Amino acid sequence: MNPAYATVDHVFTVPLDHSDPHGPTLEVFAREVVDRARAGERLPWLLYLQGGPGGKSPRPSAGSPGWLEHALRTHRVLLLDQRGTGRSTPVTGRTAAGFPSPAAFADHLAHFRADAIVADAELIRRRLCGDEPWETLGQSYGGFLTLTYLSQAPEGLRACYVAGGLPGPTATADDVYARTYPRVRDRVLEFYARYPEDAARLRRIADLLSAGDVRLPDGDRLTPRRLRTLGLALGMGDGFERVHWLLDEALDTEGELSDTFLHQVLGMTGFTGNPLFAILQETLYGQGAEPTGWAADRALRDFPEFADDADPLLLTGEMIYPWMFQEIAALRPFAQAAELLAGRTHWPSLYDTGRLAANEVPLAAVVYHDDMYVDAGLSLRTARQVGACRVWVTNEWEHDGLTASGGRVLSRLMDLAAGRA
Repeated sequence: MNPAYATVDHVFTVPLDHSDPHGPTLEVFAREVVDRARAGERLPWLLYLQGGPGGKSPRPSAGSPGWLEHALRTHRVLLLDQRGTGRSTPVTGRTAAGFPSPAAFADHLAHFRADAIVADAELIRRRLCGDEPWETLGQSYGGFLTLTYLSQAPEGLRACYVAGGLPGPTATADDVYARTYPRVRDRVLEFYARYPEDAARLRRIADLLSAGDVRLPDGDRLTPRRLRTLGLALGMGDGFERVHWLLDEALDTEGELSDTFLHQVLGMTGFTGNPLFAILQETLYGQGAEPTGWAADRALRDFPEFADDADPLLLTGEMIYPWMFQEIAALRPFAQAAELLAGRTHWPSLYDTGRLAANEVPLAAVVYHDDMYVDAGLSLRTARQVGACRVWVTNEWEHDGLTASGGRVLSRLMDLAAGRA
């Protein structure tokens, strides 16, 4: 822990279903962080909404996350472990065993979307701040949460900052993946242009996996389609290098896959610490009576350049496929519940477009022009439809610009919201 920071840990008991306040409960954990020199002052609160879904909040240390030092100059920061993550009541493979049926487990998991997270945040705000509104900083999925917050409880918000996460409030999962595959294709081709030898390496590795039974350290078989999910990393600022150096050490002196490579692939594709990312990924777009129905898998059929035998072999990105729940150990306990969620036809709306259009809470957002994960076109369309929204478009950073910029992105967003830029 950085000695300049003072921290206080908070644990809140919240309803699993906020429409049933006397029903089952969960614990939600949040860490308060403040500049030690200002700990006794009355400072405005800044709630950090982590990306994901299913990601815990960052653990502060010297210089990390990169935006925190700037935020602590003026604010008291609350790092929220969203329900089901980190030190909040976790959702793990063992959780499934506590339910009498897959349907009961799916009903439980349906309470981990943005509407419930926002209701948790409002309960926490009232306990910490009383009637005082606070500010929010949403990274990626945190921006989705922000628009839900502005739809459900704008009275709780003084100002909102969003980094790489303005969703399309009316966009379906099919809309999203129709836009996502071309961006991923272009990013992979850009990666091959930077590291031409890696196209041949990936094809050779895929051929080895097709020809033999290669096991990861946890016993899962490494298949070509699981190999291709390494492309998820390519949208971050260091993603090209992470994948390149992984491939650089993939083969040992005998031409077999190295233990170093297999251990790293397990870490990058195993979902061990974050199964909710896979479970909830498509539920983000579930609204009304239309099921999401494994939209990424359906959309894949419209892009033949992603075929297993295509040349070059294309990696995939932030897509979740039904086969993952059979082939990945950390996801297998969720397989039946995930199938039920994919077919679910009664999702509550997450966004109120009328309320967003009339919004008066200052909202400042950075849209990364080349963002692989969140479509810039949809984000800019949303910005035109939300009141009091100011947008900054840049290609200086990738999706992780909030952290990678060392506070510059947050500084600019705060200036935008305050009308200083």
